[in-house]
Amino acid sequence: MLLEMVIDGMDVPEDGTARDAVADLLLRIGDGDQRAFAELYDTLSSRVFGLILRVLVNRSQSEEVLQEVFLEIWQSATKFAPNKGQGRTWVMTIAHRRAVDRVRASQSSADRDVRAGFRDIGVAHDSVAETVELGIESEKVVHALSGLPEVQREALVLAYYGGYSQNEVAALVGAPLGTIKTRMRDGLSRLRTAMGVTA
Repeated sequence: MLLEMVIDGMDVPEDGTARDAVADLLLRIGDGDQRAFAELYDTLSSRVFGLILRVLVNRSQSEEVLQEVFLEIWQSATKFAPNKGQGRTWVMTIAHRRAVDRVRASQSSADRDVRAGFRDIGVAHDSVAETVELGIESEKVVHALSGLPEVQREALVLAYYGGYSQNEVAALVGAPLGTIKTRMRDGLSRLRTAMGVTA
């Protein structure tokens, strides 16, 4: 009988094969299973909140975004395709996107306030160049990440957006630690090349 280790909803037997428990929950949620939704929330909410909080820093905004993330999961679970990646990666990607959207919305609001303030005191201010530069950089990162092979992108998303260690990533995707290290190294190398980073 295999000794099983459970890491945050992922059953990983000693032989290295893995059953994606989060994907199973998402499929049930797609069928309207409220118990599966509650179980997913219990399993991942603290990890999702941690990711959001790292992006936003503000605790109350992070709590709001957490609720938005789980609402989106409930509404769009039918779109999850287990053959395209791990369930946990899908959830963390939604969380990261929502957190970044909140940062952008907050920044836009702050920029509007600054422009209004400059108008009120009669100072000309044009942040178009800065905004365009940041937008281009963000687009380059998204484009570069989307151009990676799925296994490299998955490992990087889990590690950098999900906050998992390399050992945890290996257990989550059911691959040896050495393979994960190689995927991450090669993925980062491709990202550097795509972004034009030389060092």
